[in-house]
Amino acid sequence: MPIVPDTKNWTWVLDEPCPECGYDAADVALGDVPGLVRANAAAWPAELGRADARERPDDATWSPLEYGAHVRDVFRVFDGRLLRMLDEDAPAFDNWDQDSTALADDYAGQDPAVVADQLLAAAEVVARRFEEVPADQVHRTGLRSDGAAFTVETLGLYFVHDPVHHLHDVRR
Repeated sequence: MPIVPDTKNWTWVLDEPCPECGYDAADVALGDVPGLVRANAAAWPAELGRADARERPDDATWSPLEYGAHVRDVFRVFDGRLLRMLDEDAPAFDNWDQDSTALADDYAGQDPAVVADQLLAAAEVVARRFEEVPADQVHRTGLRSDGAAFTVETLGLYFVHDPVHHLHDVRR
C-alpha cells in the first residue's frame, strides 16, 4: 500500500479543486507557479524544524521529514521534466516510483535541516525555470509514462498541486 497518493492518477486536479487541500488549478496561471513554489518552500523549514518532524502520525502516513524530502525531490523531478519539454520534442517521462525513492534514499533517516536547505534550493531552481519559460514555449508537450500529454502550462499547474497538498498534509 503506497503511503503517498498515487500521483499518476491525479490529472483530475487540473479540472476540479482538490477536496483535501483546496488547490484549484482554475485559479492558477502559469505565471503564478514561481510564486506558489517559493511561498510553499518558505513554509517547509518551520515544518522540518518541528520536534516531531521525524514522527509518523500512523503507519500509513509519512512524517513531516519524509514529506519534506519528497517535496524536495518533486521540485527536482519536475525541473528535469520541464527542461526536457523545453529542449526536446514531446519527451516521454519515465514513471517515478515515489515510494521506492523514499526507501532507497532513506527519507526517514535524512537530516531535517539539510532537507530544508535542499528543498529551498530546489524550489528556487524550478521557480526560476518556470519564470524563464518563453511565451512561445508554453504549449510544448511532454508525455507521462501512461501516455497522457502535458503542455508546459498544464505541467506547471499539475506540479504545483503536489507541494501545496503535502504542506497541507503535514499541517493537519
